[in-house]
Amino acid sequence: MPFAETSLREQYAAAVERVAGRTLDALRGGGDPAALVEPDAAVPRPLLAAVRLLGADLLAPSLFGGGEPDPATAALLAEARRVVPAPAPPSEQAALVIAWQDWAAGRLLVRAGHAEAAPRPAPLPGPEDLGWQAWSVRMSQLSVLALPTLDGPVHDAALAHALALARGTVRSMLRRDLTTAARLARWLAWTEAEGRRSRLDLEPVLDRIALAGDGSARTGLELALARRLLDRARPSDAEGGRAA
Repeated sequence: MPFAETSLREQYAAAVERVAGRTLDALRGGGDPAALVEPDAAVPRPLLAAVRLLGADLLAPSLFGGGEPDPATAALLAEARRVVPAPAPPSEQAALVIAWQDWAAGRLLVRAGHAEAAPRPAPLPGPEDLGWQAWSVRMSQLSVLALPTLDGPVHDAALAHALALARGTVRSMLRRDLTTAARLARWLAWTEAEGRRSRLDLEPVLDRIALAGDGSARTGLELALARRLLDRARPSDAEGGRAA
């Protein structure tokens, strides 16, 4: 592999970690993700690509704060979507996942005045069509939709098939695929925040992933968002001051 290509990949990977880490800091009360860039400064392409990859999660801190999407952060996300094209999907199912990821970001940007409403993508096949194993993998790829104020067919499916999400989480833990487990646990936390009790005790699951996971900022963000969703499901815990 050429050194230049390796260096470029490393730059993009580092940018994803930087954006995820800044978003995690913002979720904990440390400002907003738009502070990544200087006002009126050109944004490096790797950073824009990372912003596009994080998508709707970039706006999670303001959503959990009970407000509308942060204007500066929304503007940064809108610029990333203008400059960086969506990745080329390797399959029809992958294209559907990307379409739903973009729908989530676009819906929030509409509220911030940075986009026009777009039609919903086609529905995802459910576990009765794909099998619960394959369906749970698809849902893990759509964890970015598990945010306050977002709703749609994917969310309806999560509520209707919480048992399949729980099975997928356990399967991922047993396979030591802790990234997938973190994303599915986030969905389960979202269902609890919506009033549907999970089939799993999520606190030990999140603790285990935090202990044995890859330690990346992106996985840390998934775990923090899951805990914030659990705080919404259990107000008494939130009042006890549990850290995100």
